Amino acid sequence: MQENWQDIIRQELAQVPPGQQMTCTPGQAPVCHPLGQAGRALAQVYPLFPGLTFTRLVVQGEALAHHHPPKAAALELTHCRRGRVGWEMADGLTLYLGPGDLALHPMACCAQSVLRFPLEHYEGFSLSLDPDVLAAQPPQALAGLAPQALLEAFCPQGRPAALPARRELDHIFLPLYDLPEEVRTPYYTLKAQELLLYLSRLPAPAAGGSQEYQSQQVELVRTIHDQLLAHPEQRVTIEALAKAHHLNASTLKAVFKAVYGQPIAAHMKAHRMQQAARLLAETDQSVGEIAQQVGYENQSKFSAVFRQTFQVLPTQYRRQRREQRAEDELPPCRGEQEVSHEEMG
Repeated sequence: MQENWQDIIRQELAQVPPGQQMTCTPGQAPVCHPLGQAGRALAQVYPLFPGLTFTRLVVQGEALAHHHPPKAAALELTHCRRGRVGWEMADGLTLYLGPGDLALHPMACCAQSVLRFPLEHYEGFSLSLDPDVLAAQPPQALAGLAPQALLEAFCPQGRPAALPARRELDHIFLPLYDLPEEVRTPYYTLKAQELLLYLSRLPAPAAGGSQEYQSQQVELVRTIHDQLLAHPEQRVTIEALAKAHHLNASTLKAVFKAVYGQPIAAHMKAHRMQQAARLLAETDQSVGEIAQQVGYENQSKFSAVFRQTFQVLPTQYRRQRREQRAEDELPPCRGEQEVSHEEMG
């Protein structure tokens, strides 16, 4: 499942040069600028009304600088479709979103932030809202809406807020992601108004919420994550990890899940299985040797978990991959015209 959506994002970004961010706005030539690191990004910007701009962001990479004017009265709403995204904000807080989640925050607190993508792939929408400009020339559907009230209700004292995934948000956002270019602007215009009207009827959640953490905690958890992935053959308890890094075990579990979208054990299991699949496909090592490399001393236990993940046993997976590789390496068949000519001769 994960490989599939990552492949979709890679295909979306095939037009973007490596190490570049391409920004596209209807009626204007695309503009590219360097990311300053590995990866690539595509930002498709759609001005809808004065004071209201929709942006679709697709990223392959670990991070992206997020710079804009620090407008205290402006509001940014971000919906995550695929992957995960986190903001490292200037006040030392980090807010993470997973698929289906929606964040609301004043544009002052994210003006010079860094966007982090823990799974190294991301797709989502952002809606930038300037309440004063929008209130001066509102579309008819929003004539009775006070845009400033959204900012005051959801982000008191300038704090960000997050709404977890819910059916109503899916109804608004999911139709937006696979539209042909010619209908995007009118469709985005309708859905942006629907979103604002929907939010205006909601009771305001508590600022921040369970997905907001101290940036130092997040950085420490990323370090732990990288160490775990570098040594999948090692087994270590959460309590031992927390003690080694001077972190409360409950905090470690909560922050890890917020950043990577899974508990530590589930995340490591998925990584071990992906690593095992790669070794089966690319090496001649025995199943027992591969099992030990990814942290399973018992080969039978490893085979059972692998089958649960890929619906085939390790030996069957290796055979299928080799058969597929052999088919891919076969020379192309002669064209129909050539065959027909030989037969006629």
